[in-house]
Amino acid sequence: MAKVLVVDDARVMRFHIAKLLKELGHEVTAEAKDGFEALQEYKKNRPDIVTMDLEMPTVNNIVSGIGAVEELIKFDPKALIIMVSAKTDKDNVSNALKKGASNYIYKPVTNTKLKLIIEDFGL
Repeated sequence: MAKVLVVDDARVMRFHIAKLLKELGHEVTAEAKDGFEALQEYKKNRPDIVTMDLEMPTVNNIVSGIGAVEELIKFDPKALIIMVSAKTDKDNVSNALKKGASNYIYKPVTNTKLKLIIEDFGL
């Protein structure tokens, strides 16, 4: 069982991802609606995994999900971050992975997609 921080500016998406994670037997330790809040929750809860929406509003100079990934990796270079996005272009995937994301899921997020990635992490 992994402890997971779910980050998305859309409450319904946070709820959906949290529900899927719980169905897979994982614990959602916290949720965040932007990158700044994600960094705070990460420091407080130290989750095993973070699911991070690619596109979110800029808060306290943390620009979208990729900016949040950069900040999380600065804080914890071993952070496991799954980027989540509806955008399927290769530039977004490549950029997220270069900045430190561990993997990438395209919406719609399903149990199968999450399960495979989390198993790849060994959790």
